[in-house]
Amino acid sequence: MIEIQQYKSEIKPTWCPGCGDFAVLAGLQKALQFLQLKPWNIVIVSGIGCSSNITHFLSTYGFHSIHGRSVPVASGIKLANPELTVIAAGGDGDGYGIGVGHFIHAMRRNLDITYIVMNNQIYGLTTGQASPTSEKGMETKSTPEGVIENPVNPLALALASGATFIARGFSGDAKGLGDLIAKGIQHKGFSLVDVLSPCVTYNKVNTYDWFRQRAYALEKEGHDPSDYHAAFARATEWPNLDQKRDRIGIGVFYERTDIPTYEDLEPALRKGPLVGQPLGLANPEELLEEFR
Repeated sequence: MIEIQQYKSEIKPTWCPGCGDFAVLAGLQKALQFLQLKPWNIVIVSGIGCSSNITHFLSTYGFHSIHGRSVPVASGIKLANPELTVIAAGGDGDGYGIGVGHFIHAMRRNLDITYIVMNNQIYGLTTGQASPTSEKGMETKSTPEGVIENPVNPLALALASGATFIARGFSGDAKGLGDLIAKGIQHKGFSLVDVLSPCVTYNKVNTYDWFRQRAYALEKEGHDPSDYHAAFARATEWPNLDQKRDRIGIGVFYERTDIPTYEDLEPALRKGPLVGQPLGLANPEELLEEFR
């Protein structure tokens, strides 16, 4: 029995008191413990931002990559050794801004990785600029007269791009968030868990209370995650072009289990993980000598 303490590192989180990312960290630790995954078989990959410090607070393997590049690094790790549990983590600016191209291509490939995005609708680390998910009209340090762009809808984008597991969680519900993350990790294929994770310092609009007034459980309304069109309808309730903000679904929007993963189809992996295959060199030392 692996206890939850074994997933915690000696480094204490440095987030602002009340930050939603604390609940994400706790939810991830609970999910790993519930699934009884061995810490030495887990790799957490992050980008840059407040949320991307999460790799330091877990006693697993971790890779703190550069801005917007957590998904390609996670993809490379998974392809090198598909037997590892690979989880990418970051924020909305990291994943839906500079990293959005990688996000789309990883989903269409259906790589078996889980991507947890702590979505606070603001750039927190750089002190409060508008992010790709900031609502239209929102006043920020970089948009003092209000955002003039429409926000990215990550769930609708994920549906259109081929993700086979799409969910939204809320940091105000730590237990429900842990359950969602566990389901995402268990799913074989690309899993997106978009987490509404309030920034208590720089986003005074999308607060815990703001979300509680609008959030509802998809499961309680009888939503069928296997229904693509129903999932799209739920995903486009918010954000949307009509500026409606009264209903925000929480839970599993979509899941499909009959699509093969990229790793299943890759010929180079038919003989097993690349890390366990022979190099195919008669004299590997001779090759290494060229780089000394």
